[in-house]
Amino acid sequence: MNEPTKADGYDDTGCPPDPPPAPRRAPGRAFSAVLGDLRAVDGALYAAVAATSTPTLDRALRRLSHAADHSKVSLGIAAALALSGARARRAALVGTGAVAVASASTNLLGKRLVRRARPDRESARVTVDRYVPMPASASFPSGHTAAAVAFATAVGVVLPAAAVPLGALASAVGYARVHTGVHYPGDVAAGAVVGIASAAAALAAAAAAPVPGVRSVYSATTAPQTAVGPG
Repeated sequence: MNEPTKADGYDDTGCPPDPPPAPRRAPGRAFSAVLGDLRAVDGALYAAVAATSTPTLDRALRRLSHAADHSKVSLGIAAALALSGARARRAALVGTGAVAVASASTNLLGKRLVRRARPDRESARVTVDRYVPMPASASFPSGHTAAAVAFATAVGVVLPAAAVPLGALASAVGYARVHTGVHYPGDVAAGAVVGIASAAAALAAAAAAPVPGVRSVYSATTAPQTAVGPG
């Protein structure tokens, strides 16, 4: 029996050589591949929501989506808070500021940078009973979600008792935008991130430059300290 030789692809020890290393993807190609996978998951989640029959929820979520247009529901809550005492007024003030920051961030920056196309509701077979007007703006990120989350987060910091109900409302607004077919889930997730960042910016601005005659929003969450005279 003949011994394997180098001509047969073996090395001097008689062992087969190591396989050649797999070609490495360029960083740009790897990023594009990951982004493509995330878009595929995003589209699959959107299609799953569209394919799920929920006739009982369709009307309620459609109405909620309408109510969130131009942050009407958040501004309405802010108006009610403004009539409910000093601390609630502070919450309303910073919450409204957070909505303004979130709206500017999504419409003037996020949507113009990404320019993602809106979902195709007809191809996904979203039932007509869910339809709300399809916005002409870009899909990413969700401005409705950003504003609702910004308001809930900012008000929740100043008025902790409102954090859970407002957080639930903001979550419902975000889901309603997917349910009605005007946003992908990824748009809503990005909107939530923008909303949290906008709330943090509004809270920081209110703490750094409080309105004259109105205590800092952070002073509402701290216990008053007893003044000590000169010793």
